[in-house]
Amino acid sequence: MKSILAISVNGRQREDAVADNVLLMDYLREVLSLTGTKQGCDGGECGACTVLVDDEPRLACCTLAHSVAGRNIETIEGLSRKGNMSALQRAFHEHLGSQCGFCTPGMIMAAEALLRKDATPTRETIRAALAGNLCRCTGYVKIIESVEAASHSGATL
Repeated sequence: MKSILAISVNGRQREDAVADNVLLMDYLREVLSLTGTKQGCDGGECGACTVLVDDEPRLACCTLAHSVAGRNIETIEGLSRKGNMSALQRAFHEHLGSQCGFCTPGMIMAAEALLRKDATPTRETIRAALAGNLCRCTGYVKIIESVEAASHSGATL
């Protein structure tokens, strides 16, 4: 059964006929072609699918699309402005915060949520905020350094 899903995605209001059992990740990837949200474990264990729902990190692979109706959803694609990377995206690029890149969108979205609440987090706070996001390549050192660099840049995130 389908019903109308009214939602804001990356600042744009949407109304789409969506099956009641569609996951937010599938809605974003298949209906909106926002493929930055990655399907990693498909069970809420890796964090690759992290998006922001009203500024809070949420796993899109475990969230029904209709459960976030009327709310503001942000994906990795929504962080850039006029083709320019956000301060956090730029920091990940400049400080080698990604290797294969698969976990990077989820890491950035989890870090973005943190930096919106705490502009100058400690390393321990950063680690705690990223605890639900797994990376197989970096060992997390460069990821944490990237978040720190973005927090010290003074740029609005």
